[in-house]
Amino acid sequence: MLLLSGEFAIRRVPDPKYALLALLLAGAVAGCDREKPQAEQADARQANVSQGEAKRGIESFEHKLDRSHAGEAAPSATFRGPDDAPVTLAAFRGRPLLVNLWATWCAPCVAEMPTLDKLAAARRGALTIVPIAQDIQGAEVVDPWFQQAGLSVLQPYLDPENALIDAAAGGLPTSILYDADGKEVWRIIGAIDWQGEEAKKLLAEVAER
Repeated sequence: MLLLSGEFAIRRVPDPKYALLALLLAGAVAGCDREKPQAEQADARQANVSQGEAKRGIESFEHKLDRSHAGEAAPSATFRGPDDAPVTLAAFRGRPLLVNLWATWCAPCVAEMPTLDKLAAARRGALTIVPIAQDIQGAEVVDPWFQQAGLSVLQPYLDPENALIDAAAGGLPTSILYDADGKEVWRIIGAIDWQGEEAKKLLAEVAER
């Protein structure tokens, strides 16, 4: 997608102002950067700004479905649980698992979070949902965000080393569905309404196995 946008900017529209427009449009589709330098990631106050930007609606952001990694085992990278203990995705085997890689400074990530929380409440016991923040500052910014977000079910998991998004080689947000054996079913790059019909059909795939 970015490559196509790059070709458009360089080969078809030499005017710099159109090149900038093409890059902005590409960013809207791809979501946020995989990671940012610590100075560019949001502090607790900036996280609130991102939450405000999300009010324009989940439908303002786009996503793409990727099945090219189906059947691959979940990465073994270690991250931190809500109790600050180290954990890996292998600890969640036994039922389908939806991993959401996100960050407080990523507006599309913040926009989809309430719909993800409602999904977690509706599928409690049948589907495990683990949102893993990629903020380099870790709990310093993620914990305040959760305290203010008003989520009812989701708990904060932390990956300040960005090990999981590095393994996924994608943008933020990236959501990956694993079956009960820890094998990938599909991944969604970008924000999606987890209460919508498309998400319901995709999630039904693990219920049918």
